[in-house]
Amino acid sequence: MRAMIRFGKQPRLRFISHLDLQRFFQRAVNRTGLPIAWSQGFNPHPVMSFGSALALGWTSEYEIIDIKLSAPMGRKRTEDAIRAALPEDLPVLEVRMVDDRHAAPMALVKMADYRVDLEGESAPAVLEQIPAFMARETVTAMKKTKSGEKEINARPMVIELTPDDTGFNARLMLTERESIKPDLLVALLAEMAGVEPPEARIHRLMLLGEDAEGRLRPLMEL
Repeated sequence: MRAMIRFGKQPRLRFISHLDLQRFFQRAVNRTGLPIAWSQGFNPHPVMSFGSALALGWTSEYEIIDIKLSAPMGRKRTEDAIRAALPEDLPVLEVRMVDDRHAAPMALVKMADYRVDLEGESAPAVLEQIPAFMARETVTAMKKTKSGEKEINARPMVIELTPDDTGFNARLMLTERESIKPDLLVALLAEMAGVEPPEARIHRLMLLGEDAEGRLRPLMEL
């Protein structure tokens, strides 16, 4: 049995790295009293995985951690134990119990929704470029990868992009082969406008995957 836990990351912890978050959760689950499954080998640790790493400086209301249990547990008991072990800046928002055959969250993620608020003199010029960006078929960008930088067409990876007075909402691809981060999107819009990128406050709203019929669904519903 596994527990899929959706949690948030509040502004006070936005500069905690993903690696530090992993280490914190390893310690936190030990305090829950739950029957946590442990890995084998020289350095055993709780068996857990995240849906998608959140970049440093971002906040979120849809982070997912998947924790393997060594014995069946009720959802309410699991939720109460996890909530008690975490600080208020990592709020537990939803818990779902799944069996071991359920796909890992990382394998399910296809897209993510973000809220991006822009600050600075160049923000209006950047927002004005959104219709032109969405009208293009190709927007060339340099993306950092594990092996260096490579040229990509960023446009097909931006599924939805809706501006307002202070920023925009975006639905972006988030797979191993196709992904674009909101800060790169801001940089591309600024380049189109011929201005310096404004300060961007990025908040993840949701992780999405596809159900058996190919329909997009929030990850916790798959």
